[in-house]
Amino acid sequence: MVAQIDTFPTEEYLARISRTRAEMEDRGLDWLIVTDPSNMAWLTGYDGWSFYVHQAVLLGMEGPPLWWGRAMDALGALRTVWMEDDAVHGYDDTYVQNPAKHPHETLADLIRDQGGAGSRIGVELDNYYYSAAAHQTLLQHLPNTQFIDATGLVNWQRAVKSPGEIEYMRRAARIVEAMHNRILEVAEPGLPKNRLVAEIFKQGIDGVDGHWGDYPAIVPLTPSGMDATAPHLTWDEKPMKEGEATFFEIAGCYRRYHCPQSRTLFLGSIPPHFREAEKAVVEATHAALEQANPGNTCEDVANAFNGRLNKLGFEKDSRCGYAIGLSYPPDWGERTMSFRRGDTTVLKPGMTFHFMPALWLDDGGIEITEPILITEAGHECLSTLPREVSLK
Repeated sequence: MVAQIDTFPTEEYLARISRTRAEMEDRGLDWLIVTDPSNMAWLTGYDGWSFYVHQAVLLGMEGPPLWWGRAMDALGALRTVWMEDDAVHGYDDTYVQNPAKHPHETLADLIRDQGGAGSRIGVELDNYYYSAAAHQTLLQHLPNTQFIDATGLVNWQRAVKSPGEIEYMRRAARIVEAMHNRILEVAEPGLPKNRLVAEIFKQGIDGVDGHWGDYPAIVPLTPSGMDATAPHLTWDEKPMKEGEATFFEIAGCYRRYHCPQSRTLFLGSIPPHFREAEKAVVEATHAALEQANPGNTCEDVANAFNGRLNKLGFEKDSRCGYAIGLSYPPDWGERTMSFRRGDTTVLKPGMTFHFMPALWLDDGGIEITEPILITEAGHECLSTLPREVSLK
């Protein structure tokens, strides 16, 4: 049974695999074990909430990629991957969360069956989904095999998006715009924050223009007042208050492709220092995006932003952007390029970023961010929302 859910044509997956194999060859790798679910999906189309157990895609220099995971999730693989049934391999449930044995024992068997014992195999060593116990098990059961750190190998092949991927991100952009517009419609003093977040989720899943919304890799980050002096707090049951700012760091998501965007809402009269910070962020963003052109580097964008921001009396000590695209929890970033000093990655048409010039002040936070696409002529903001702090 071939996949029942097609997101991209098989030819596109084959092109992705070809790029990945070229990098494997450059690094002298015979096989690659891919455990990042975003990379697994990019290579095979697999899509399921199964990344809480051990799973992987095994890619050699010939033949189709092999999906490996829990046997009950193999049924989902048969529904979503582009490969034939014999490329799907499941381990039995006695290996799940059983301290007496480890699922990677069966991955070692699969590698041995494929003739991979004694070869050079790349692993995503610094990855959320590849544990120390998994690595130790492979070392124990394939003692004559070399395991090479290949963290980010597939991530970097994903940097330049195909036209189909860009279309998915445009749909995600329409969704995040609708989410922010819904916030402006319903937010008011006295509204419990959890009820507002429920509206955000509903709009995000309902989607826009007939395109449904997928679950985001990060939940809505919605701190108010002093909570907004920190970047990554979520929500509680407390009512919204007049005289407080709330920033909303959220993402529209379509078929796992993310378009994150942040905006800030102030209830009541905005104080002068918030206006000054808003003005600085907007001006520095304009200066930065003037550098977001093919041929420039990531640090060109960051230096332009920080240079203008500093002249206006503000400082930001963290990066001001990162690559985005296909993602699973816990992160919607691609974990490759960042807009910061020292990142000399050259921008190319088809790259997509979340330009993230957030400021956290002593009494609140301001986030006015932009999802952008690098084009042949320069860049495109994927969202058309006004670049400002909203008042209500």
